[in-house]
Amino acid sequence: MTGLDELFGRVAGRFLRAEPRRRARAYVRGLLAPIAGKNGWTLAEVAGEATPDGMQRLLNAATWDVDGVRDDARDYAVEHLADGEGVLVVDETGFLKKGDKSAGVQRQYSGTAGRIENCQLGVFLAYTTSKGRTLIDRELYLPKSWDADRERCREAAVPDTVEFATKPVLARAMLARALDAGVPARWVTADEAYGGDSKFRAWLEDRRIGYVVAVPSSQTIPATAGATRADFLTADAPPAAWKRRSCGQGAKGQRLFDWAVASLPVYDDTTPPGWRRWLLIRRSLTPNRRGEYELAYYLCCAPTGTTDDDLIRVAGARWAVEDCFQTAKTEVGLDQYQVRRYDAWYRHITLAMLAHTYLAVTAAIAPKALAAASSRSPSARSGVSWHT
Repeated sequence: MTGLDELFGRVAGRFLRAEPRRRARAYVRGLLAPIAGKNGWTLAEVAGEATPDGMQRLLNAATWDVDGVRDDARDYAVEHLADGEGVLVVDETGFLKKGDKSAGVQRQYSGTAGRIENCQLGVFLAYTTSKGRTLIDRELYLPKSWDADRERCREAAVPDTVEFATKPVLARAMLARALDAGVPARWVTADEAYGGDSKFRAWLEDRRIGYVVAVPSSQTIPATAGATRADFLTADAPPAAWKRRSCGQGAKGQRLFDWAVASLPVYDDTTPPGWRRWLLIRRSLTPNRRGEYELAYYLCCAPTGTTDDDLIRVAGARWAVEDCFQTAKTEVGLDQYQVRRYDAWYRHITLAMLAHTYLAVTAAIAPKALAAASSRSPSARSGVSWHT
C-alpha cells in the first residue's frame, strides 16, 4: 500500500508518540482489510494483537490531534480530486445504538433507517468532482436533551464548551472550514433539512458560493404579486418549461427526470450583485401508485449566466454523499465502532474517513480511472420567468 504510506507520512506529525502513531496506522489498515465486523477485536486481530485494549486506548485515551488528521485527509483529497466545478455536499447519517450512554444518542428520526430509532446522528460534508468523491468533515449532533443534562454529558466526555447547535449550524461550521482552507468548490447542495433554513441560505450567499438546495413543497417563494408556495408556483409551469435531462450517472445508468427552471424576480436588495435566484423542480418520469408524479423543489442562487444544465448537475451531485455513506459503511466500517465517548466517536469517524479518502484517491489515480477520465413572457401572477 504505497499510497497509504504516503498518506500516513502526511498525518504522522499529528501523533506526538510512536505508539499511537503505529496503532493508528494499524487501525486504518484493519479498516481497509477484507474482514467482516470491523470492531476492536477484529482490528486487533488483523494487527496481530491478542486483545482490543490497544485499539480502545487509541480511541479513548491516547493523545493525538484528531482535527489535524481530518485537515490532512481533506488536503490529500483536494490534491488528488479537485477541479474547478467542485461541489460541497451536506447531509447526515444515523448510527443505530443500544442503550442511552453513547454521546448524543436518543430516539430520533434516522434517514438511514427511514424511521425513528435509538441512534446517534452525524452531520457530514462530502466533496465531489469529476474525479471522485469522499467525506472531508464531520460533526456529531448533540440533541437538546443532552445539552440540558450536563452531568450526562460529562459521563460521555462531552466538553462543557460543547452546546446545542442545529444541524444547519453544524453544516455552516464545516463549510466555513472547507472554504477558509481554500477547497476548490463553486457549489453547495443539501437536502431540505438544510435548504429550508433561510439563515443557511443567506450564509451561503454572504460567502459568495453558489447553491442548489432542496426545499419543501410549502417553501415560500417571492413573486411580483406577493409570495406564493413552491408547489403553487409549479402548477403554473407551462408544458414547454419541462425538459428531460440527466442529473448524473447512477448505478443503473443515467438518472433521468423532467426538470423545470424559473428565474425568480429580484424582490429586495439581498441578492448578491451579479447573482440571480431560481426555482428548480424535478419531476419523476412515471407516476407513483396513486397516479401522481413525484416532485422535488430546489432554491438556487448563483452568478448571472448560470445555465439550467449547471443547476441540474449540482442537484444531482447530492447523491454523491449517499454513495460516500454506503461505501464508508460497507468498506471501511464507518458505523461499526464500539465506543461511547464523544471524543472517541470523532476519533473513529476520522480514521474511517481517512481510509475512505485513501480508497477514493486510489480509484481516481488508477489506470482505468485515468483512461475514463425563453420565448414565453413572464407570468403576470408570479413575476417569474420559466425557461423554455
